[in-house]
Amino acid sequence: MEPRVRPAEKADMEAVAAVYAHYVTQTGITFDEQAPDAAAWRVRLLDLRERGLPFLVAETGGEVAGYALAAPWKPKSAYRYTVEDSVYLAPGRTGAGLGTLLVGSLLGACAEAGIRSVIAVIADTPDGAQAAASVALHERHGFSHTGRLEGVGYKHGAWLDTVLMQRALV
Repeated sequence: MEPRVRPAEKADMEAVAAVYAHYVTQTGITFDEQAPDAAAWRVRLLDLRERGLPFLVAETGGEVAGYALAAPWKPKSAYRYTVEDSVYLAPGRTGAGLGTLLVGSLLGACAEAGIRSVIAVIADTPDGAQAAASVALHERHGFSHTGRLEGVGYKHGAWLDTVLMQRALV
């Protein structure tokens, strides 16, 4: 069955919470150390809707297989045309093109929302191995490298870096 990308709904937030919880508890891909529950995700969904920002899910076989969203980059009003993307796939759903589908759809939705720039903040190990797939995904969508912050996060007993990438939409 072909995957489809659609706007996220409140009913999707249990699945979104489960997808994200895997990365919180099992990896250093996110710097969160406590996984938000579905109620917290519903609040986030409503906040992004009120801001006119996209929150999308990829669905295959009637199940949420991943999600992508655009959140404000910084709280100061001068940053209102810049967002940070987040893209997560359910365990076992990587390598099938869902990330490509989600990022492409997210960029289109951001452009429609009047966003000028999308920032990717990608957690990485100092050797660059952890972020390789995410970096490649963003490069395929025209993101360029803008920097690397070294040792800015500590999780699961390891210091982590962040790779910064940017894509202009105008």
